[in-house]
Amino acid sequence: MNDNRLQRLYTEQGQSPWIDNLKRSLISSGGLASLIDSGIRGLTSNPTIFQKAIQDSTDYDRQFFALKEQGLSTVDIYWELVRQDIRDAADCFGDLYVQSNGHDGYVSVEVDPSLAHDAKGTLAAARQLWSDFNRPNIMVKVPATPESLPVIRTLIAEGCNVNVTLIFSLDRYQDVLESYIAGLNDRLDAGLDLAPVASVASFFISRVDTEVDQRLDAIGTEAARKLKGRAAVAQGCLAYELFQRVIDEDRWRRIAAAGGRVQRPLWASTSTKNPAYPDTLYVDSLIGPHTVNTLPDATVTAFADRGTVARTLDADLSTMHTVWSDVRQVGVDMDDVSAKLEKEGLESFNASFVELLTALDRKS
Repeated sequence: MNDNRLQRLYTEQGQSPWIDNLKRSLISSGGLASLIDSGIRGLTSNPTIFQKAIQDSTDYDRQFFALKEQGLSTVDIYWELVRQDIRDAADCFGDLYVQSNGHDGYVSVEVDPSLAHDAKGTLAAARQLWSDFNRPNIMVKVPATPESLPVIRTLIAEGCNVNVTLIFSLDRYQDVLESYIAGLNDRLDAGLDLAPVASVASFFISRVDTEVDQRLDAIGTEAARKLKGRAAVAQGCLAYELFQRVIDEDRWRRIAAAGGRVQRPLWASTSTKNPAYPDTLYVDSLIGPHTVNTLPDATVTAFADRGTVARTLDADLSTMHTVWSDVRQVGVDMDDVSAKLEKEGLESFNASFVELLTALDRKS
């Protein structure tokens, strides 16, 4: 038996492991090519990842100062640095994209996080990124804010691959699914090809447990303490149940018959923040067909070393429903949790973006 757990995730369980990291040295050193050989099938980035990559190395200095001499603004320089890395990463995944018939090999890049509540601005920025990169294996990351839902529909209808990011609630996930289906229907009604269009819906996993666990500790009862570390996995499993229900509907069968691809659930933020939890918890517990898990470097190493390859997402749904119900019954307001996490996620990405621009200004 092949002992490569990353490869087995896909070949045995239909889940695609992606890497949640990008820096220029990863590409230039051949490290990304090695990860692809080991079984990594895609890549995600975000403003925080780029902030760390650009601030913590001199790899970008030559290009930075060359662009500065051309008179570009700091913001324009930032996007040129990002474009270079994203294009090069997409090219590294090009063969996999072709070999998998467009199933994998994607590289995700996020729109300016300050536009999260600006539908027109997000749409314009996403269209610009899609046009600039001119690669079929790019995904444009759009946050799952209420303002962005119609943007997602429009982008999908136009043929732009979309990674819908920062999903923290089942209700919002339902809205995202509906936007994706509506976009494909718009495209189908216009007589356009559905096959090239791909999308993922990204749930941020560990952040849910971090927030819920704090609230369970504050409640302080024995029943509350027993639920620690269980809410995030339960939510992921219920999201997968919702996904399976939708793709079993007649309206989806019409889209599938026309060549439409499912919008795969993607599990993001899958490193464990609590050292008391196993470091492969959010991989081992969320395995199933038609899904993606985007892994930080340390989690890639941990899972490759000691992860468990088995279908777990729908192995015990009755228990997951019970956990989800019990979390609410002991007094955790999950609607408030999701609203808080969405706000904090957007603020964190925007803060990273602003901090990096400030650092580039200082550098210049």
